[in-house]
Parts: sequence; structure tokens; C-alpha cells
Amino acid sequence: MSSRSLLPEYTSSVSGPGSASRDWLQAIRTRTNFRIGNSTVRCQTNFTLTIMTLGTLTLLLLYTLLPKGMSLFDDHTHYQNLLKEPAAYNATYPLTKPIALDRFAKILKYRIAVVADMDKESKLLNDTWVSKLKTGWLKFDRTFNTVEVEWDSTELLLKGSLSQAGRGMELSELVVFNGRLLTFDDRTGVIYEIEGDKVIPWVLLNDGDGHATKGFKSEWATVKDSLLYVGGLGKEWTNSKGEVISYDPQWIKVVTPGGRVVHRDWRDNYIRLCSAANIEPPGYMIHEAVNWSPIHQQWFFLPRRASHEAYDDLKDEERGTNLLLRASQDFQKISLQNVGPKIDSHGFSSFKFIPGECFIEKKAFRLNTQESVAVAIKSEEVKGKAATYITVFKVKDGQILHHETKIGNVKYEGIEFI
Repeated sequence: MSSRSLLPEYTSSVSGPGSASRDWLQAIRTRTNFRIGNSTVRCQTNFTLTIMTLGTLTLLLLYTLLPKGMSLFDDHTHYQNLLKEPAAYNATYPLTKPIALDRFAKILKYRIAVVADMDKESKLLNDTWVSKLKTGWLKFDRTFNTVEVEWDSTELLLKGSLSQAGRGMELSELVVFNGRLLTFDDRTGVIYEIEGDKVIPWVLLNDGDGHATKGFKSEWATVKDSLLYVGGLGKEWTNSKGEVISYDPQWIKVVTPGGRVVHRDWRDNYIRLCSAANIEPPGYMIHEAVNWSPIHQQWFFLPRRASHEAYDDLKDEERGTNLLLRASQDFQKISLQNVGPKIDSHGFSSFKFIPGECFIEKKAFRLNTQESVAVAIKSEEVKGKAATYITVFKVKDGQILHHETKIGNVKYEGIEFI
């Protein structure tokens, strides 16, 4: 290939003053031919200039829209910021400030709610499942240790579209976490945020060690050190012969405020709880009411069911408990006590400590309650019929301050101060 073959194949002529500028304008508008070997490459010059101009303007526009301090190509920093946890945990609790009914805050009024697990009755339409959120007020007289509960006349109907094997919205717990009201579907493993009458999916919990294909059967949840702890029944899955099929329900989930999930094997902890109640295999405990107490620095367990015998579906309906277990953080020390009378068909589904804060004339007051009083719900399921009861007791000795009072013929499985 000669160097001559790379020269442009156009000619220009000069004729009179100003002809040079006219020829220049004509040249940039004229298709230019370049010969490479036996081929000709044609370039539309004005089209090329237009594309270059538009590209430059686009880059300038993107640059002006970038947040200060961020490079156009700094993807690594951008994604690092996306993965960061929230700067500060929102410890607001309860979400509605308690009301003092006297100037000395001796009588307090708290906003409460319970959520229902309607099992198979939760299905409304082909792609819709529902639950009920019942709200009310709990009035606590700290001087005379008396409690009154008043429920609102209407309930909220919570609707969801997520399901597993044709079932969903079987909500098992209520917890305020990071300034949000959360509820847990024990069928799909989804954690929902409740906003008004809406449920918004937040996190999906997988069963067992996190590598399972089914959702985690969440039964209890509590907040510890600004982290959300979520647990299951605490009993291994067994067949009709009492043979162990899986230990998946003995795993727990630890969820960060940003939604990251860590899976922890709690089998040894659940075994220690059974041993503290002198229960050995094939005996068992089933847990649905668990809380961590930052005041006592202990885990509190109110078992729903307990037996020294092997699990049996029908007999389990009459194996409710009145037990309270308190465990140290490492589960090396566990104590056992009773809470009120034992009613065979009634088992604990959820409980919360009465918060130690009130609100008087727009000022918050921290009360010295030391998490000494708790409110709990107990439910029963006998021959296909369900009911739920609310009770209040002293943590120290299990003394009943408010005897079991029926909420309704619905299985409510979560209670919270909202």
C-alpha cells in the first residue's frame, strides 16, 4: 500500500476573494472518501461532529447531576454506601407514648395490639390471604397493681399476596424494631412491616441454616443489642413414630436494622431449657413467647407446650403450661418458676414487658419499673376451635395481676405495645 492511497480523494479550486472560506464550508459538508488498499471508507463529517457534540453535552449533564464528592466512575464507593447499615438505631418504644392519667404517673395508659394467625382460614381469594390486627388500651395502676384492658370496636384487616403451598399471612408475632412495627408469617418466612392497614414485605427468612428451599416458621421475636432475634418452635421435627426428621426449628435468625440475616444453631440452648424443667427426650417443649431483657440481662421463655412424653397431635392440645424459664445470656444458668394456675388447653403465644416510660404534658418520664410486670396472651386450639386470652403478671414471683380474660374466638399469636 502506498502512502498516496491514504490521501483524500477530493479537490478544491480557488477563484476570487473569500473563496477559501466558502470552500472550507463546502469541504466539511462533503462526503470524504479515504482509500485503503482497494476499499473506500466514507465518513459523513457533519454527522460525526453532531454525535461528538451530543456525547459531550450528555457527559456534562451527568456530571452536574452527580452528588457532590462522587466520581462518575466510582462504582465501588457507591455500592459500599448502599450496603452500609443505618447510621443510628431508632430505639423509639413504644411507638405511641403512654399517657399518664394523674400528675404523679401512678396510672398509665398504653396502646396495645394483637395479631392473628388464622391458619387455613386466612385464604380470602385465589391470590389474597388475610390476618386481623386488633388494637386497644391497657391501663396499669402502679400503686395498686391493677390492670384494665379495653379493645377498640373495629379490627384492621391485613391483606397479603405472598404464599407457600397455598397458605400465607399466618402471622405469629408483633415486634417494634428500629422504629417500625413488624409482623412475621410463619408459613412463608416473610417479615412484614405494618403501615396502617398495609403489610410491606421486608425480609425473607429461609428455614434451618439458611440454605433451605422453604420459609422459616417464625414463632417468636425480640430485640437484643439493636438486633432482631427471630426463633421457631425450638422443637425438632419428628414423624408419627417420634423419629427425628429435621432440626431446622432449632435454628434462630439474627437480623440487622438493614435487613441482613445471620443463621445460628440454638439446638444446645433449647436442650438446656428442657433439662431445666426435667424434660428429656422423647419429651419436648414448644416455644412461641420469648423475650430478651436488657434490665435483667436474661432470656425469658414462656413455653406454649411441654410434655415428658413423645409428641402427639391430639394430646398436644392439652399440654399447655404455666412455666417461666429465665436463662443467662450464655444459657449456663437457667431458673424455673410458675406463672398463675395451669390450664391444660391454654399455652403462651406471646408476651411483652410493660414499658417503663410515660408522657406528661409533652415531657417524657422514665419510670423505675425494671421490667417487673409483663402482659401475655395465651391461646387454645381444641378440636378445631380456637380462642385467645390476655393476662398480666409480676415477673419476680408470677403473681397474677389480671386473670385470663378472653379476647375472642380467634388465635392471636402476637402482642405488642404500639
